[in-house]
Amino acid sequence: MRSNQVRLNCGVTMPLIGLGTYSFENDRNTTELAVHMALKMGYRHFDTARIYGSEAALGNALTEAIQDGTVEREDIFVTSKLWGSHHHDPVSALRQTLKTMRMDHLDMYLVHWPVKLKPWASDAIPKEGHFEELDIETTWAGMEKCLDLGLCRSIGVSNFSSKKIEQLLEFASVPPAVNQVEMHPMWRQARLRKVCGDHKIHVSAYSPLGGPGNAWGSTLVVDSPIIQSIALKHRATPAQVALRWGLSKGSSVIVKSFNQERMKENIGAVDLKLDDEDLMEIEKLGERKIMRGESLVNQTTSPYKTLEDLWDDEI
Repeated sequence: MRSNQVRLNCGVTMPLIGLGTYSFENDRNTTELAVHMALKMGYRHFDTARIYGSEAALGNALTEAIQDGTVEREDIFVTSKLWGSHHHDPVSALRQTLKTMRMDHLDMYLVHWPVKLKPWASDAIPKEGHFEELDIETTWAGMEKCLDLGLCRSIGVSNFSSKKIEQLLEFASVPPAVNQVEMHPMWRQARLRKVCGDHKIHVSAYSPLGGPGNAWGSTLVVDSPIIQSIALKHRATPAQVALRWGLSKGSSVIVKSFNQERMKENIGAVDLKLDDEDLMEIEKLGERKIMRGESLVNQTTSPYKTLEDLWDDEI
């Protein structure tokens, strides 16, 4: 997997295929078994978040694997994220995450959403009274402090529009290394990829298959006749085509499946080669954002009154 890495703007290298562990619907044991299985298959990049409920299981599985010599700590890349209710103190939030995960540092810490919530608002779906005015400058200063203290090796953001990236760069002493966003053949993020590329910010794709299997997800991508015909042509699967498309754009992809066959299939995407004709066919697909963030928008207490406000018209 060594060659399948990207060097971030801070000099840290990150494996291009990551295993997502959003798993509150799974028990802890299922998550731990999946992580052990993923390590055997060659996965070295693992993605979690405070709100996913999987930090403890992921940390436990990785700690076991390091202790029994399956893997060295420096060979794995671990990402977690700052939830909206912890914007007032990213350092304490990250320290709590590290305690939960039994680790002394993360490789990447991301601001999960450009949304600040009251310190006690820990729900995945915020209620009307939970919102505060976002002061990203203060939040980002806290993220930079996490870096200074050695609690993480790199910092970044998630779900930031082009405009929000540019606003952040106006005052950031350390630019974000990554912007993790929804990206797949039916939500291609051309404008955002250009803006991030101009600033050497790596775009990491979540839901690179459109999130099939998630309550909010869709099978639009893997069921697309264009994707299916490209898969047939290359004797690959639709999922592999979608993942290879993301990799061909220079992005990393965070895949979320605990199914052994699918995990094997997903990591196999690195061996697929798409030609120019395939890429041009994919450009013809209609676009639709699947994870829209409706729960972060309301007319009263949220700073975002509409979805256009949240995404700065990139929707």
